[in-house]
Amino acid sequence: MTAKETVLVTGGTGNTGRRIVSGLAAAGFPVRAAARRPAPASAERVEGVRFDWEDASTHGAALDGVRRVYLVAPMTAPDPAAPMLPFLRQARRAGVRRVVLLSSSAIAETDGGLGEVHRAVREQFPEWAVLQPSWFMQNFTGDHLHAGSIRDHDEIVTAADDGRIGFVDVQDIAEVGVRTLADERPHNTAHLITGPEALSYADVAAVVSAVAGRRIHHRGVSYEAMRDRLAATGMPGGFAAVLAGMDRSIAKGSEDRVSPAVEEVTGQSPCSFADFAAAHASVWRR
Repeated sequence: MTAKETVLVTGGTGNTGRRIVSGLAAAGFPVRAAARRPAPASAERVEGVRFDWEDASTHGAALDGVRRVYLVAPMTAPDPAAPMLPFLRQARRAGVRRVVLLSSSAIAETDGGLGEVHRAVREQFPEWAVLQPSWFMQNFTGDHLHAGSIRDHDEIVTAADDGRIGFVDVQDIAEVGVRTLADERPHNTAHLITGPEALSYADVAAVVSAVAGRRIHHRGVSYEAMRDRLAATGMPGGFAAVLAGMDRSIAKGSEDRVSPAVEEVTGQSPCSFADFAAAHASVWRR
């Protein structure tokens, strides 16, 4: 049997990264889980390695002996292409053949920033895939702003009006990611990844209300108010403006769509928000 190639997972302790690390290790792949603060190995075949987008001296060791890479952009970077494009050139020189990029349903290949990285991945590597997930269901749990608003104020605040989104479970994104990295035949395509239905934030609030045992409501605000609300959390102003702008785009219908990618790639139906909420009800109950 041919030995399986080592996979570098950037963002290896993050939302999708840690799940992809687990999935690849379970499939028998040696995995290098890269992060600024690498976690101790959690499974056989998993190696933690320090990786910092702002410190190019960490990139060579992370790439040594690697043939496949899962690529996650630096969070809140004003221009993610600035560190990522040189890294991709270095990866090619190091012998990487397959790159899978985590992008977003809101970012087209023709856009700047992460769109530039999308184009580079497609043009420069013989084996590639781009994951374009919709908004994460996990945005309503953990330390996300929406989760805090639900816990503390019984509300979800957005500038998205009644716009609908194909919210997707991060685990489903990771399952697609594992297949794009592990399958013998490269996918060589971009996968739009959504849940099974498009919901408004008011719909989400109603589902959370049912499992939380109290009324949660959606409070709509202006683009400017949403931008300032995000900036008040310490988020860089430019990034806050981008995210608030995405809400404004959602209000116009940009994310009102669903995709069959999860079932087509994994053979499993994507998680519904109702099932996700039932499984996470304890985080919203008082």
